[in-house]
Amino acid sequence: MTTTVPRPSAEAASSTPSRNAHRDPTHDEIWARIRSEATAEAAAEPALASFLHTVILGHQHLEDALSFLLSSKLESSTVSALTLRELIDHALADDRSIGIAVREDLRAVLSRDPATRGYSQPLLYFKGFHALQSYRIAHYYWLQGRTAMALYLQSRISEAFAVDIHPGARIGKGIMFDHATSVVIGETAVVEDDFSMLHEVTLGGTGKVGGDRHPKIGRGVMIGAGAKVLGNIRVGEGARIGAGSVVLEDVPPYTTVAGVPARPVSYPVHGLPAADLNDLDDRL
Repeated sequence: MTTTVPRPSAEAASSTPSRNAHRDPTHDEIWARIRSEATAEAAAEPALASFLHTVILGHQHLEDALSFLLSSKLESSTVSALTLRELIDHALADDRSIGIAVREDLRAVLSRDPATRGYSQPLLYFKGFHALQSYRIAHYYWLQGRTAMALYLQSRISEAFAVDIHPGARIGKGIMFDHATSVVIGETAVVEDDFSMLHEVTLGGTGKVGGDRHPKIGRGVMIGAGAKVLGNIRVGEGARIGAGSVVLEDVPPYTTVAGVPARPVSYPVHGLPAADLNDLDDRL
């Protein structure tokens, strides 16, 4: 089914003046780059000019474009895009840290993914980026005590992007979900800054244990495709988890683990592996 991108009414457009009043797009380097890229793409591919204007060039701020885009993707027959856009706009206006995280996530994708040609690509086309930013909105409402809204957004994110992140999970900034299909992150999981992972990764619990039951992932960790990290365990800063591994025990910092169950195979000395997406299997 083709989704029609909604055009906001005059009332909706005037509903967020407080947010726009203290943002100066001329000082937003990433937004300026996105607009420049979109302008060039519209000139090179006239068939997409209307799309690019509707999603990017017709907006003054990155937050406006993002809320417009996400609401069009998350709308359903029972909750309209305009309703969702008002909810997203409110979260972005009330919590400025979300906008900061959005920009750090864009930087992460551009710097780590060699297939990415500019900031506009993940904003427009990468469902891992879309799922992550939608999670940030759901997490905002979870923290506000609006559990039903947060869980509704989780459900729509899972249906729209095939990414299931519980809104109670805590995820930092500078995050990249590459491809992202079938990613699952549980309620008490914690993911620190500068993290990268590929598709089909699970940060899950074990059995029916309640309470704090999901993994804690340190800064700069890299998790390969299909890996499963299970239980209330700690993956230390700078660790690397090989594709297809099953991790059931703590992983020391700056250690590479692989296998089923995962075992240490090497001990990198320098750098954060999240910044390097080369195939893990080539190094084991």
